[in-house]
Amino acid sequence: MSFTLLYWHWLALGMILIIAELFVPSFTIFWFGLGAVLVALLLLLFPTIPLTGQLLCFALASGLFTWLWFRYLRPLMTDRTKAGLSREAALGESGQVIKAPLEGQRGVVRFTIPLLGNDEWPFICQTPTAVGDRVVVREISGNTLIVEKR
Repeated sequence: MSFTLLYWHWLALGMILIIAELFVPSFTIFWFGLGAVLVALLLLLFPTIPLTGQLLCFALASGLFTWLWFRYLRPLMTDRTKAGLSREAALGESGQVIKAPLEGQRGVVRFTIPLLGNDEWPFICQTPTAVGDRVVVREISGNTLIVEKR
């Protein structure tokens, strides 16, 4: 008794592998499932492909899809935001003075977009500032911003 793989066997394998990707967060099983679907399509078009040819096609397609993913697609998906990098996210941001610093007290600056979860921050500035002045964050010292007047 001989067993031959039909196109729907490869299609079922491909679907099982693609669905398995939902439970394994590596995003590599998906490409093997896509390779199996490709073999199913080839077998549908050319039903006389021998088993060794099917396996070779599956291995090459899966390897190629995986290589293309890691080489070209995955680098495009890297997170280029500054989330989690609090100092780098704050430096260079511009805000408006809403309370001028008095002797012995810090001033308060407000940002249009919340900076590190808060839109108002105490600040220190080397030059005199007044309410309404624009300032730029140059450094962070504890919970206080060190700014300079624009």
